[in-house]
Amino acid sequence: MLKQALLGVLCAAVVLSIGILIGHFGISKSSSSEPPWMKDVVKDVDENLIKQFLSEVKTSELEQNLRELTKIPHMATSPGDEQTVQFMLKRWKDPDSGLDDAWRQEYAVYLSFPDPEKPNKVTVVDPSDAELYTVREKEKPYYDDQRHPDVVQPYAAYAPAGHPRGKLVYAHQGKAADYELLNKTVDLRGTIAITRYGGAGRAAKAINGAPYGVVGVLVYTDPLDINDGLMSDTSETYPHSWYLPPSGVERGSYSIPFGDMLTPYLAAKDDTYRIPRENVTEIPPIPVQPIGFEDAYKLICDLGGDAAPNDWQGGFNCTYNYGGPGFNTDSVFNNSDVKLDIYNHETVKNSSNVMGIIRGSVEPDRYVIYGNHRDSWVHGAIDPSSGTSVMLEITRVLGSMVKQGKWRPRRSIIFGSWGAEEFGLIGSAEYTEEYFTKLSERTVSYINVDIATFANATLRASGVPSVQNVIFQASQQVSAPGHDSLSVYDNWIKYSNRTSPTHGLIPRMGYLTGAGSDYAAFVHYLGIASMDISYTYDRTKTNARIYPAYHTAYDTFDYASKYIDPGFVSHQAVARTAGNILIRLADSLLLPLNCTDYAESLEEYLKEAVTLYEAQLQTKGISMEPLKWAVANFRREAKNLEELIRSSDLANDTPLKARRINDQLMLLDRAFLNPYAFPDQYGFRHVIWASSSAGKPTFPGLADAFARAQSSEEPRDWEKVHYHLSVLSQAIDGAASMLAEVI
Repeated sequence: MLKQALLGVLCAAVVLSIGILIGHFGISKSSSSEPPWMKDVVKDVDENLIKQFLSEVKTSELEQNLRELTKIPHMATSPGDEQTVQFMLKRWKDPDSGLDDAWRQEYAVYLSFPDPEKPNKVTVVDPSDAELYTVREKEKPYYDDQRHPDVVQPYAAYAPAGHPRGKLVYAHQGKAADYELLNKTVDLRGTIAITRYGGAGRAAKAINGAPYGVVGVLVYTDPLDINDGLMSDTSETYPHSWYLPPSGVERGSYSIPFGDMLTPYLAAKDDTYRIPRENVTEIPPIPVQPIGFEDAYKLICDLGGDAAPNDWQGGFNCTYNYGGPGFNTDSVFNNSDVKLDIYNHETVKNSSNVMGIIRGSVEPDRYVIYGNHRDSWVHGAIDPSSGTSVMLEITRVLGSMVKQGKWRPRRSIIFGSWGAEEFGLIGSAEYTEEYFTKLSERTVSYINVDIATFANATLRASGVPSVQNVIFQASQQVSAPGHDSLSVYDNWIKYSNRTSPTHGLIPRMGYLTGAGSDYAAFVHYLGIASMDISYTYDRTKTNARIYPAYHTAYDTFDYASKYIDPGFVSHQAVARTAGNILIRLADSLLLPLNCTDYAESLEEYLKEAVTLYEAQLQTKGISMEPLKWAVANFRREAKNLEELIRSSDLANDTPLKARRINDQLMLLDRAFLNPYAFPDQYGFRHVIWASSSAGKPTFPGLADAFARAQSSEEPRDWEKVHYHLSVLSQAIDGAASMLAEVI
């Protein structure tokens, strides 16, 4: 019995030992093995992949893209536009180099067109209605591009039809101050005003004049503003150089809000509620027609009345007079009127976005969006096809990597080829309205490359401050065109720079303070960290406010390849830089967004605001201390978050820590949104980067409110200044709390 008992104990001990050994080695083996997804979760951006991407971006592909995109005019909803839709879909569905998926997305949008059967007409008529002079209806053709039947007549989109007639006056840039000054000398009732581009938005030139009794407006591009004064097409302008020919006319949308005007804050679907047409505001209340400077020269140089101020004078070899109103007594046009016959009409038509996607492998619910519009006024080689050419080359290279199994991004990448941008950023705005919640919750950043190459001197970039770091990093890895030993970054710093308290001498980035391209809905409406990237010209060598063929029939492949970017090396530099940024935003374990750079920008804005406003605000009993405290608090929290990032080993920490920090960085700009900050401006909710009329380098809402109050001295306007100070202080303080670990 004892023997059996001892044997039982021994067996139990053996079994227990074996169990312990199995348990030990089993646990040890299990703890040393990781689930297969762990490698992907902690993987960071691959620098070798970026080098491969940079090497595969080809100038020959960019050139061929542009050649294909500019074969025919492709104004929004035209047959040419549909042709580019099909071209984009074919490329993005290519089995060897396409994306994971691509589709078209349509919106029924409110557009404005001239009547091809009744061309708009501008004439000088004498008292008996005899036509003494007729403005050119279409631009002078130099090549077959300008002769294409789909070249739309120059017109002012959204300007109403009508037949105003009156004495001509010169109203400079059509700013409110210009009309106010002119009205002190000339009775503007019943007049036609001729204005030049610049100074005020297109629509504003008519909106500002109507209250003074102006019944029609002509708009032209002065050679001083675009051509450095050059005017002759026999030797000086295109086709001999990049300068605008005398008959060139800048088309454009004469509307202020962005997005479809009949469906504000709603996606423009077939069954969407539309406001009555008569409720549409911020478009011209009177007829408008753009003309070339060859015709403007004839009209302005014959005007009577007093000489306009020196800063109103332009590039013509004559004195710019106000107008009597009307023409000089010794002019052949003496006692004659200018008559506008405008036949524009509005209609609702389907416009398409073309969308494509590369699905993320680890965080597919986080989006990096890259966009550019597709539609143009005519052939649009530079605007927007240079940007579309770049986007297609980026998708070709990345799509090939995906199809070959070499790469898949951590986060999803969405590509948007927006429709009807030229009519007011419509395609991108409708997209953000339709997917407002999803995009707000999930979008990391938006990259906009519209006009990729204005010229070939230097990079130009604008964006919210948090994207500065990734733009700098990417541009340091790309060779500047024509300078193998010089980076895009080092070349950029030569042309435009500033001294940062944190970084020292760095390139100067711009801010996205207006609605100049498709970034508007993303940054102003959704509060998404956005940027806009292009190559541009040396501003010390030209006074051109933009590239001279902008929105004209001369913006063709010939123009782009001869005068803007011969060899397509600037296209290549932009594609490499923007693609590098895209990969970093999509692949980095920790998002390459920098909150301390944001703190620096807020401090610069605060310093300017204190200098400009504090003394006078104190006399009104309004304190700036809450704003100062909020900016200081933002700096503290930004510093704390940066220290946390530096001290963290995110590759070996819980993945939730990286996700949490990334969400703080991603959502930072959302904290600056206030839907009541700018109630009269559609889509503007970001209190730091909104559009401003005050022209001060500081907080826009505060600057505008202060300017109004200072002008009116009304107590209610000073209350609005106080209100905007509170909006700012609380938004900045709220953004600071986003950077803290817990509230």
